[in-house]
Amino acid sequence: MTPNISVSRRSIQLLRITVSGIFLVAGFNHLVEIEKTVKRIEMAQFKGFATFFGNLEFLVILSGIVMLAAGLSFLIGFKTRWAAIVLLAVLIPISITIQVGQITSLGPLFKNLAIAGGLLFFILNDIKSFKKQEP
Repeated sequence: MTPNISVSRRSIQLLRITVSGIFLVAGFNHLVEIEKTVKRIEMAQFKGFATFFGNLEFLVILSGIVMLAAGLSFLIGFKTRWAAIVLLAVLIPISITIQVGQITSLGPLFKNLAIAGGLLFFILNDIKSFKKQEP
């Protein structure tokens, strides 16, 4: 028997809003600063992982569009689980390409792991089944 878990609806909303922010900003930056983002990937130690998937400029534009669309969906709570899955699918290759190679500065990698944890919360839990608890 699974025990009922009581979680504040407001805390779930705040988690969704704060996690979505990084994807909205990053998605916007990918589309506005395509060249800069491509150069950052080209300088990454594991750039081969990204180039395996295709043309870097195309990938930057595609990831920007996906992060904006899924980030907005996640922000407003529309198809939250699916948006979280898509965002995690974008976060993983970005983390491998950019952060894993920067072993001397683990902060950005662990930031991405924390973001992944927030996304996994929404992927693994049926938010609608939480018992409503007011703060």
